[in-house]
Amino acid sequence: GLLLPLGTLLLILPPGCSALSPPRFTKIPFDQIGVSGGVASFVCQAQGDPKPRVSWNKKGKKVNSQRIETIEFDEGAGAVLRIQPLRAPRDENIYECVANNSQGEITVTAKLSIIREDLLPLGFPNIDMSPQLKVVERTRTATMLCVASGNPDPEITWFKDFLPIEPSATNGRIKQLRSGALQIENAEETDQGKYECVASNLEGVRYSAPANLYVRVRRVPPRFSILPTNHEIMPGGSVNITCVAVGSPMPYVKWMLNAEDLTPEDEMPVGRNVLELSSVHESANYTCVAMSSLGIIEAVAQITVKSLPKPPGTPFVTETTPTSVTITWDSGNPDPVSYYIIQYRAKSPDSKYETRDGITTTRYSIGGLYPNTEYEIRVSAFNTIGQGPPSNPVEARTGEQAPASPPRNIQALIISRNTMMVRWEHPEEPNGMIKGYRVYYTTDPTQPMSLWQIHNVQDSVITTIHSLIASETYTIRVLAFTSVGDGPFSDPIQIKVMLGVPAQPARFQVGKVSDTSIELTWEPPYEKEGVINYELLYKEAKLGTQVKKSLGPSSSFIVEGLRANTEYSFSLAAVSNKGIGAFTNEVVQKTSQANVPRNFTVKFVTKTSVLLSWEFPESRNPYRFTVEYSRQKIDVDARLRKALLANLQPNTSYDFKITSPGGNLGGLRHGIHARTAPQLLGRKPQLDHNHDMELTLILPPLERRDLIKNIYVVVVPLKKGRGLIRHIKGPEELDLEEVLRESSQRQRHGRVSRQRRYVDTRKAYVAASFKPSNLPAFFTLGNQAEYNGYLNRALEPGQEYLLLAGRAQYNWWEDVRREPLHGCSHCSRCRPAAHGGGGRADLGGGARAGRGLHHLHRHRHPAVQEQPT
Repeated sequence: GLLLPLGTLLLILPPGCSALSPPRFTKIPFDQIGVSGGVASFVCQAQGDPKPRVSWNKKGKKVNSQRIETIEFDEGAGAVLRIQPLRAPRDENIYECVANNSQGEITVTAKLSIIREDLLPLGFPNIDMSPQLKVVERTRTATMLCVASGNPDPEITWFKDFLPIEPSATNGRIKQLRSGALQIENAEETDQGKYECVASNLEGVRYSAPANLYVRVRRVPPRFSILPTNHEIMPGGSVNITCVAVGSPMPYVKWMLNAEDLTPEDEMPVGRNVLELSSVHESANYTCVAMSSLGIIEAVAQITVKSLPKPPGTPFVTETTPTSVTITWDSGNPDPVSYYIIQYRAKSPDSKYETRDGITTTRYSIGGLYPNTEYEIRVSAFNTIGQGPPSNPVEARTGEQAPASPPRNIQALIISRNTMMVRWEHPEEPNGMIKGYRVYYTTDPTQPMSLWQIHNVQDSVITTIHSLIASETYTIRVLAFTSVGDGPFSDPIQIKVMLGVPAQPARFQVGKVSDTSIELTWEPPYEKEGVINYELLYKEAKLGTQVKKSLGPSSSFIVEGLRANTEYSFSLAAVSNKGIGAFTNEVVQKTSQANVPRNFTVKFVTKTSVLLSWEFPESRNPYRFTVEYSRQKIDVDARLRKALLANLQPNTSYDFKITSPGGNLGGLRHGIHARTAPQLLGRKPQLDHNHDMELTLILPPLERRDLIKNIYVVVVPLKKGRGLIRHIKGPEELDLEEVLRESSQRQRHGRVSRQRRYVDTRKAYVAASFKPSNLPAFFTLGNQAEYNGYLNRALEPGQEYLLLAGRAQYNWWEDVRREPLHGCSHCSRCRPAAHGGGGRADLGGGARAGRGLHHLHRHRHPAVQEQPT
């Protein structure tokens, strides 16, 4: 029959049911032919329910010899009969394998034959290379070599510690190579042992010399390679904490919170454990534990949930002045704070807190306070979360000062031939407790205040002064004082000591002001009965002639016919039947500037047009003037601030005379000289179709390259009206200044999004800009490329366009100047420009030139059918 390896026959049996069953062999021994002095092994294994027990017999008796050994496996359900060394004829026999359980007993036999070494047949297996002693580190790969020969070629199998090795039961970790070698991957401590190589064929079985495999295990206690780190998180926040430990053997890693295991024991990872925390609202310490057979180590990660700072301690006032309060306070926070915030307010029902923040110390002086004012002050702390609650407030009163403002509404009244009554109101800023008032009065206000008479008043805002000189005019000033000192004097008032003569009008002041008028307002004197009219004196403040006007018993008057931008002084007195009272102090006011155009400028020129601009204040009232040139006149509204003078001749000088109707200043008169642009392109550009969404422009060569700074291609989408599309005859009908201004703004802002560039597709725009040195012969419109910062927009099907091709900014002009005409005294003469300048130049006060515009095309995009025009 067929000789099977390892002396066994593997029977694949169907799975048994749960019912009791008699024994059944799963591995049976086979007959073997061994060599004298060699080794023979018989393998036998059975299954059944209950699990059977396997034993070996020889001639019906238990095998019992020092050379014959039975090695059990599978809990006694399997046994290997090993005979070493073989002795003939003593060991030649039939051996029985017996398997029995409570359900029965079965037997299988195997015959052992032995041949002397000198009588072996030629094809008997021979071990040419036996496995050698080997040492391998745990987790590394070990290979046990074995080379055998024979005829037929022997099959090689392996034994470890006298038991057969089954590579199929190791999930590929142990493999037998085609050469017969045994390869053990990811070596484990259980792989250590004595290995034998067995060669078998039809002639017999031969065992190699045994070789030991030692698995070396490194012994390194666990240590942390990545320690868990502390974290600060916001309330309700999430955080991941990583803990990595190494060692040999590799340690298990788990997380704990106090005594609670956060990692299930059956899910404990090796080497690395990440703790994921979410919705954290409380601070806690989390412990990472790494453990192996060589020890246990721990590391703690502190998770701090940030919170608002606590309120500082109640502030303590250390110093006060009339304008400041100095406080100190205790932090009240064990954790550091970013800074402190001080809130303070005056103690009044409607006052609001003012704030000082960014304070990094626990002492601060609050300045800029009002004198003699009680304040409420509190402090709060600020950290990375925000501002915490405020401390308890502290109250403090600033010190007194002398009054900062004078008494108000001073009034005087003659009550007898030599007695007057004076009254007033408290100052707005007393800065403390008012102790009294001092009334100063004199008949000669030019004297120093120290020579005036003084009348002291306490606890009152009204007093009488006696012993006045009849018919004299007295000047009166009042001040208030505190315990610290005197406040400022009030403005002077005058009164004439004459019964029945009215006192000064009150609150004499200026109302509305224009370039030709000033409104004056006042209130009647303290005793207004008897006032029949008022007398007004006014004049130009410098070297003017005084004008006297008699006014009715009103409370306002508009002085008209004044000069623009001129300062005037006014004073007013009340008149009764008894006579005229004292005049008020002079009120000085300047009329506003007249609304006339100013700073006329040549904004730019083209071959056939000149754009004038000027300054004019905002006004609802029209102001018209005339521009005269080449026997033509145009009427212009100054509120437009610019005028385009069109249909001019190229490369031609023009004188523009600007006049307006006469007025207070004798009328507007200006003169401006400018020259239109020369011819810059050799011929008219040609237009050629490319495809449905693009047009190609054939540009001619430049005649004067040295005169040109930049060349622009301007595209004007024409608006559709009723019927035919409106035609434009030339660039004069466009606001070219606006086109260039908007285009230059886009260029200054750099690259912007296409969405912004396509906001208004009905406005004229610059499609490209070229230097004279790189002007192309062909230019394609609508290719959506950028040329020196200008976007060549895609063209719209069916839209008619006006193409201003060759729009040039040139470096040449001739005698562009702005000058006043004879007799215009308020205009300033400007220097003419020198020849050969470049770009935009301010020419003697702002005249600008340097843009020529040549040739235009009107074209309908061909994507839709042409309409007759």
